[in-house]
Amino acid sequence: MDGFPRVRLGHFPTPLEKMERLAGHLSEELGGPVPTLWVKRDDCTGVATGGNKVRQLEYSFGAAKAAGVDTAVITGAVQSNYMRTAAAFAAKLGMEAHVQLENRVEGMGEEYHKSGNVLLDRMFGAHMHHFPLGEDEKAADANLNSIAARLKREGKNPYLFTLSADTKPLTSLGYMQCALELLQQASEGGMQFDAVVVPSGSAATHVGTLLGLRLAGYTMPVHGICVRRDAKSQTERVLSITRLAEDMLGCGEIVPESDVQCHDDWFGPSYGKLVESTFEAIDLAGRLEALIVDPVYTAKSLAGLIGLTRAGAFEGMENVLYIHTGGLPGVFAYRSALYPDG
Repeated sequence: MDGFPRVRLGHFPTPLEKMERLAGHLSEELGGPVPTLWVKRDDCTGVATGGNKVRQLEYSFGAAKAAGVDTAVITGAVQSNYMRTAAAFAAKLGMEAHVQLENRVEGMGEEYHKSGNVLLDRMFGAHMHHFPLGEDEKAADANLNSIAARLKREGKNPYLFTLSADTKPLTSLGYMQCALELLQQASEGGMQFDAVVVPSGSAATHVGTLLGLRLAGYTMPVHGICVRRDAKSQTERVLSITRLAEDMLGCGEIVPESDVQCHDDWFGPSYGKLVESTFEAIDLAGRLEALIVDPVYTAKSLAGLIGLTRAGAFEGMENVLYIHTGGLPGVFAYRSALYPDG
């Protein structure tokens, strides 16, 4: 990874903590022991309330800075953690930021469209562009190219940050770095992880964690919890991006297709829509571990950890790791849904 330019803004290493009260709750419920549950606190990566996008964007902005650009052009959902963090990076590095807000979640009110990450986008000085479609990556990227073309005509030198599955997966490098970091922390603690649970959306976190562990010679399963699409579609996406990442590194195919595990049991009807397990995960995380998980990504992935534990997926294991990818600002955009009584 040293051959790739990187802008170092994050606060690393992030803490590794036990979730003793959550494990105790599940043990009591199931009437038997469960593995020690750990959380990798990547909600504490530092920049703009933290989250997994900090690790990812250190490499994306490393490439942008190496290219000598002056403008970042980004696309994502209205409440995108990715765009919020990218806008913060741009502000820190003295670049102009243009963010394209894709309307991926229908029927949301004013607080969703104006608070949370959107509010922070504005605070970091980002220029806002609204895009009516929510599940058409090609159309979103095409419109992003149109915005970049206009900026070029105005004398800017823009760099496009896209999320489509055929983009060079520089963002996955951040979670290869994270995989090495957590392995070192485990070694220093005299233990090893038997399984890892991550959210799986754009797939950079999932791919980077899986590939990083395999590059380091570790074979523990990495469970990706779907937060944007069904398991079949997400499995295809993760495998495709893994192959691109392997090509980017020149390491050959080291991740077998069978190692790509995606689960959509806790996804619900669509991206950003809450289901019963989402509410439960938010409640248990807060009451038992003082952890804040957001309705779009981390609550669903934590629900996956809880659900897999209940299903016996970790039976016989000693240590299971959950990677908390942040998402704090998005909680405020869902206040009415979480607490309709005020």
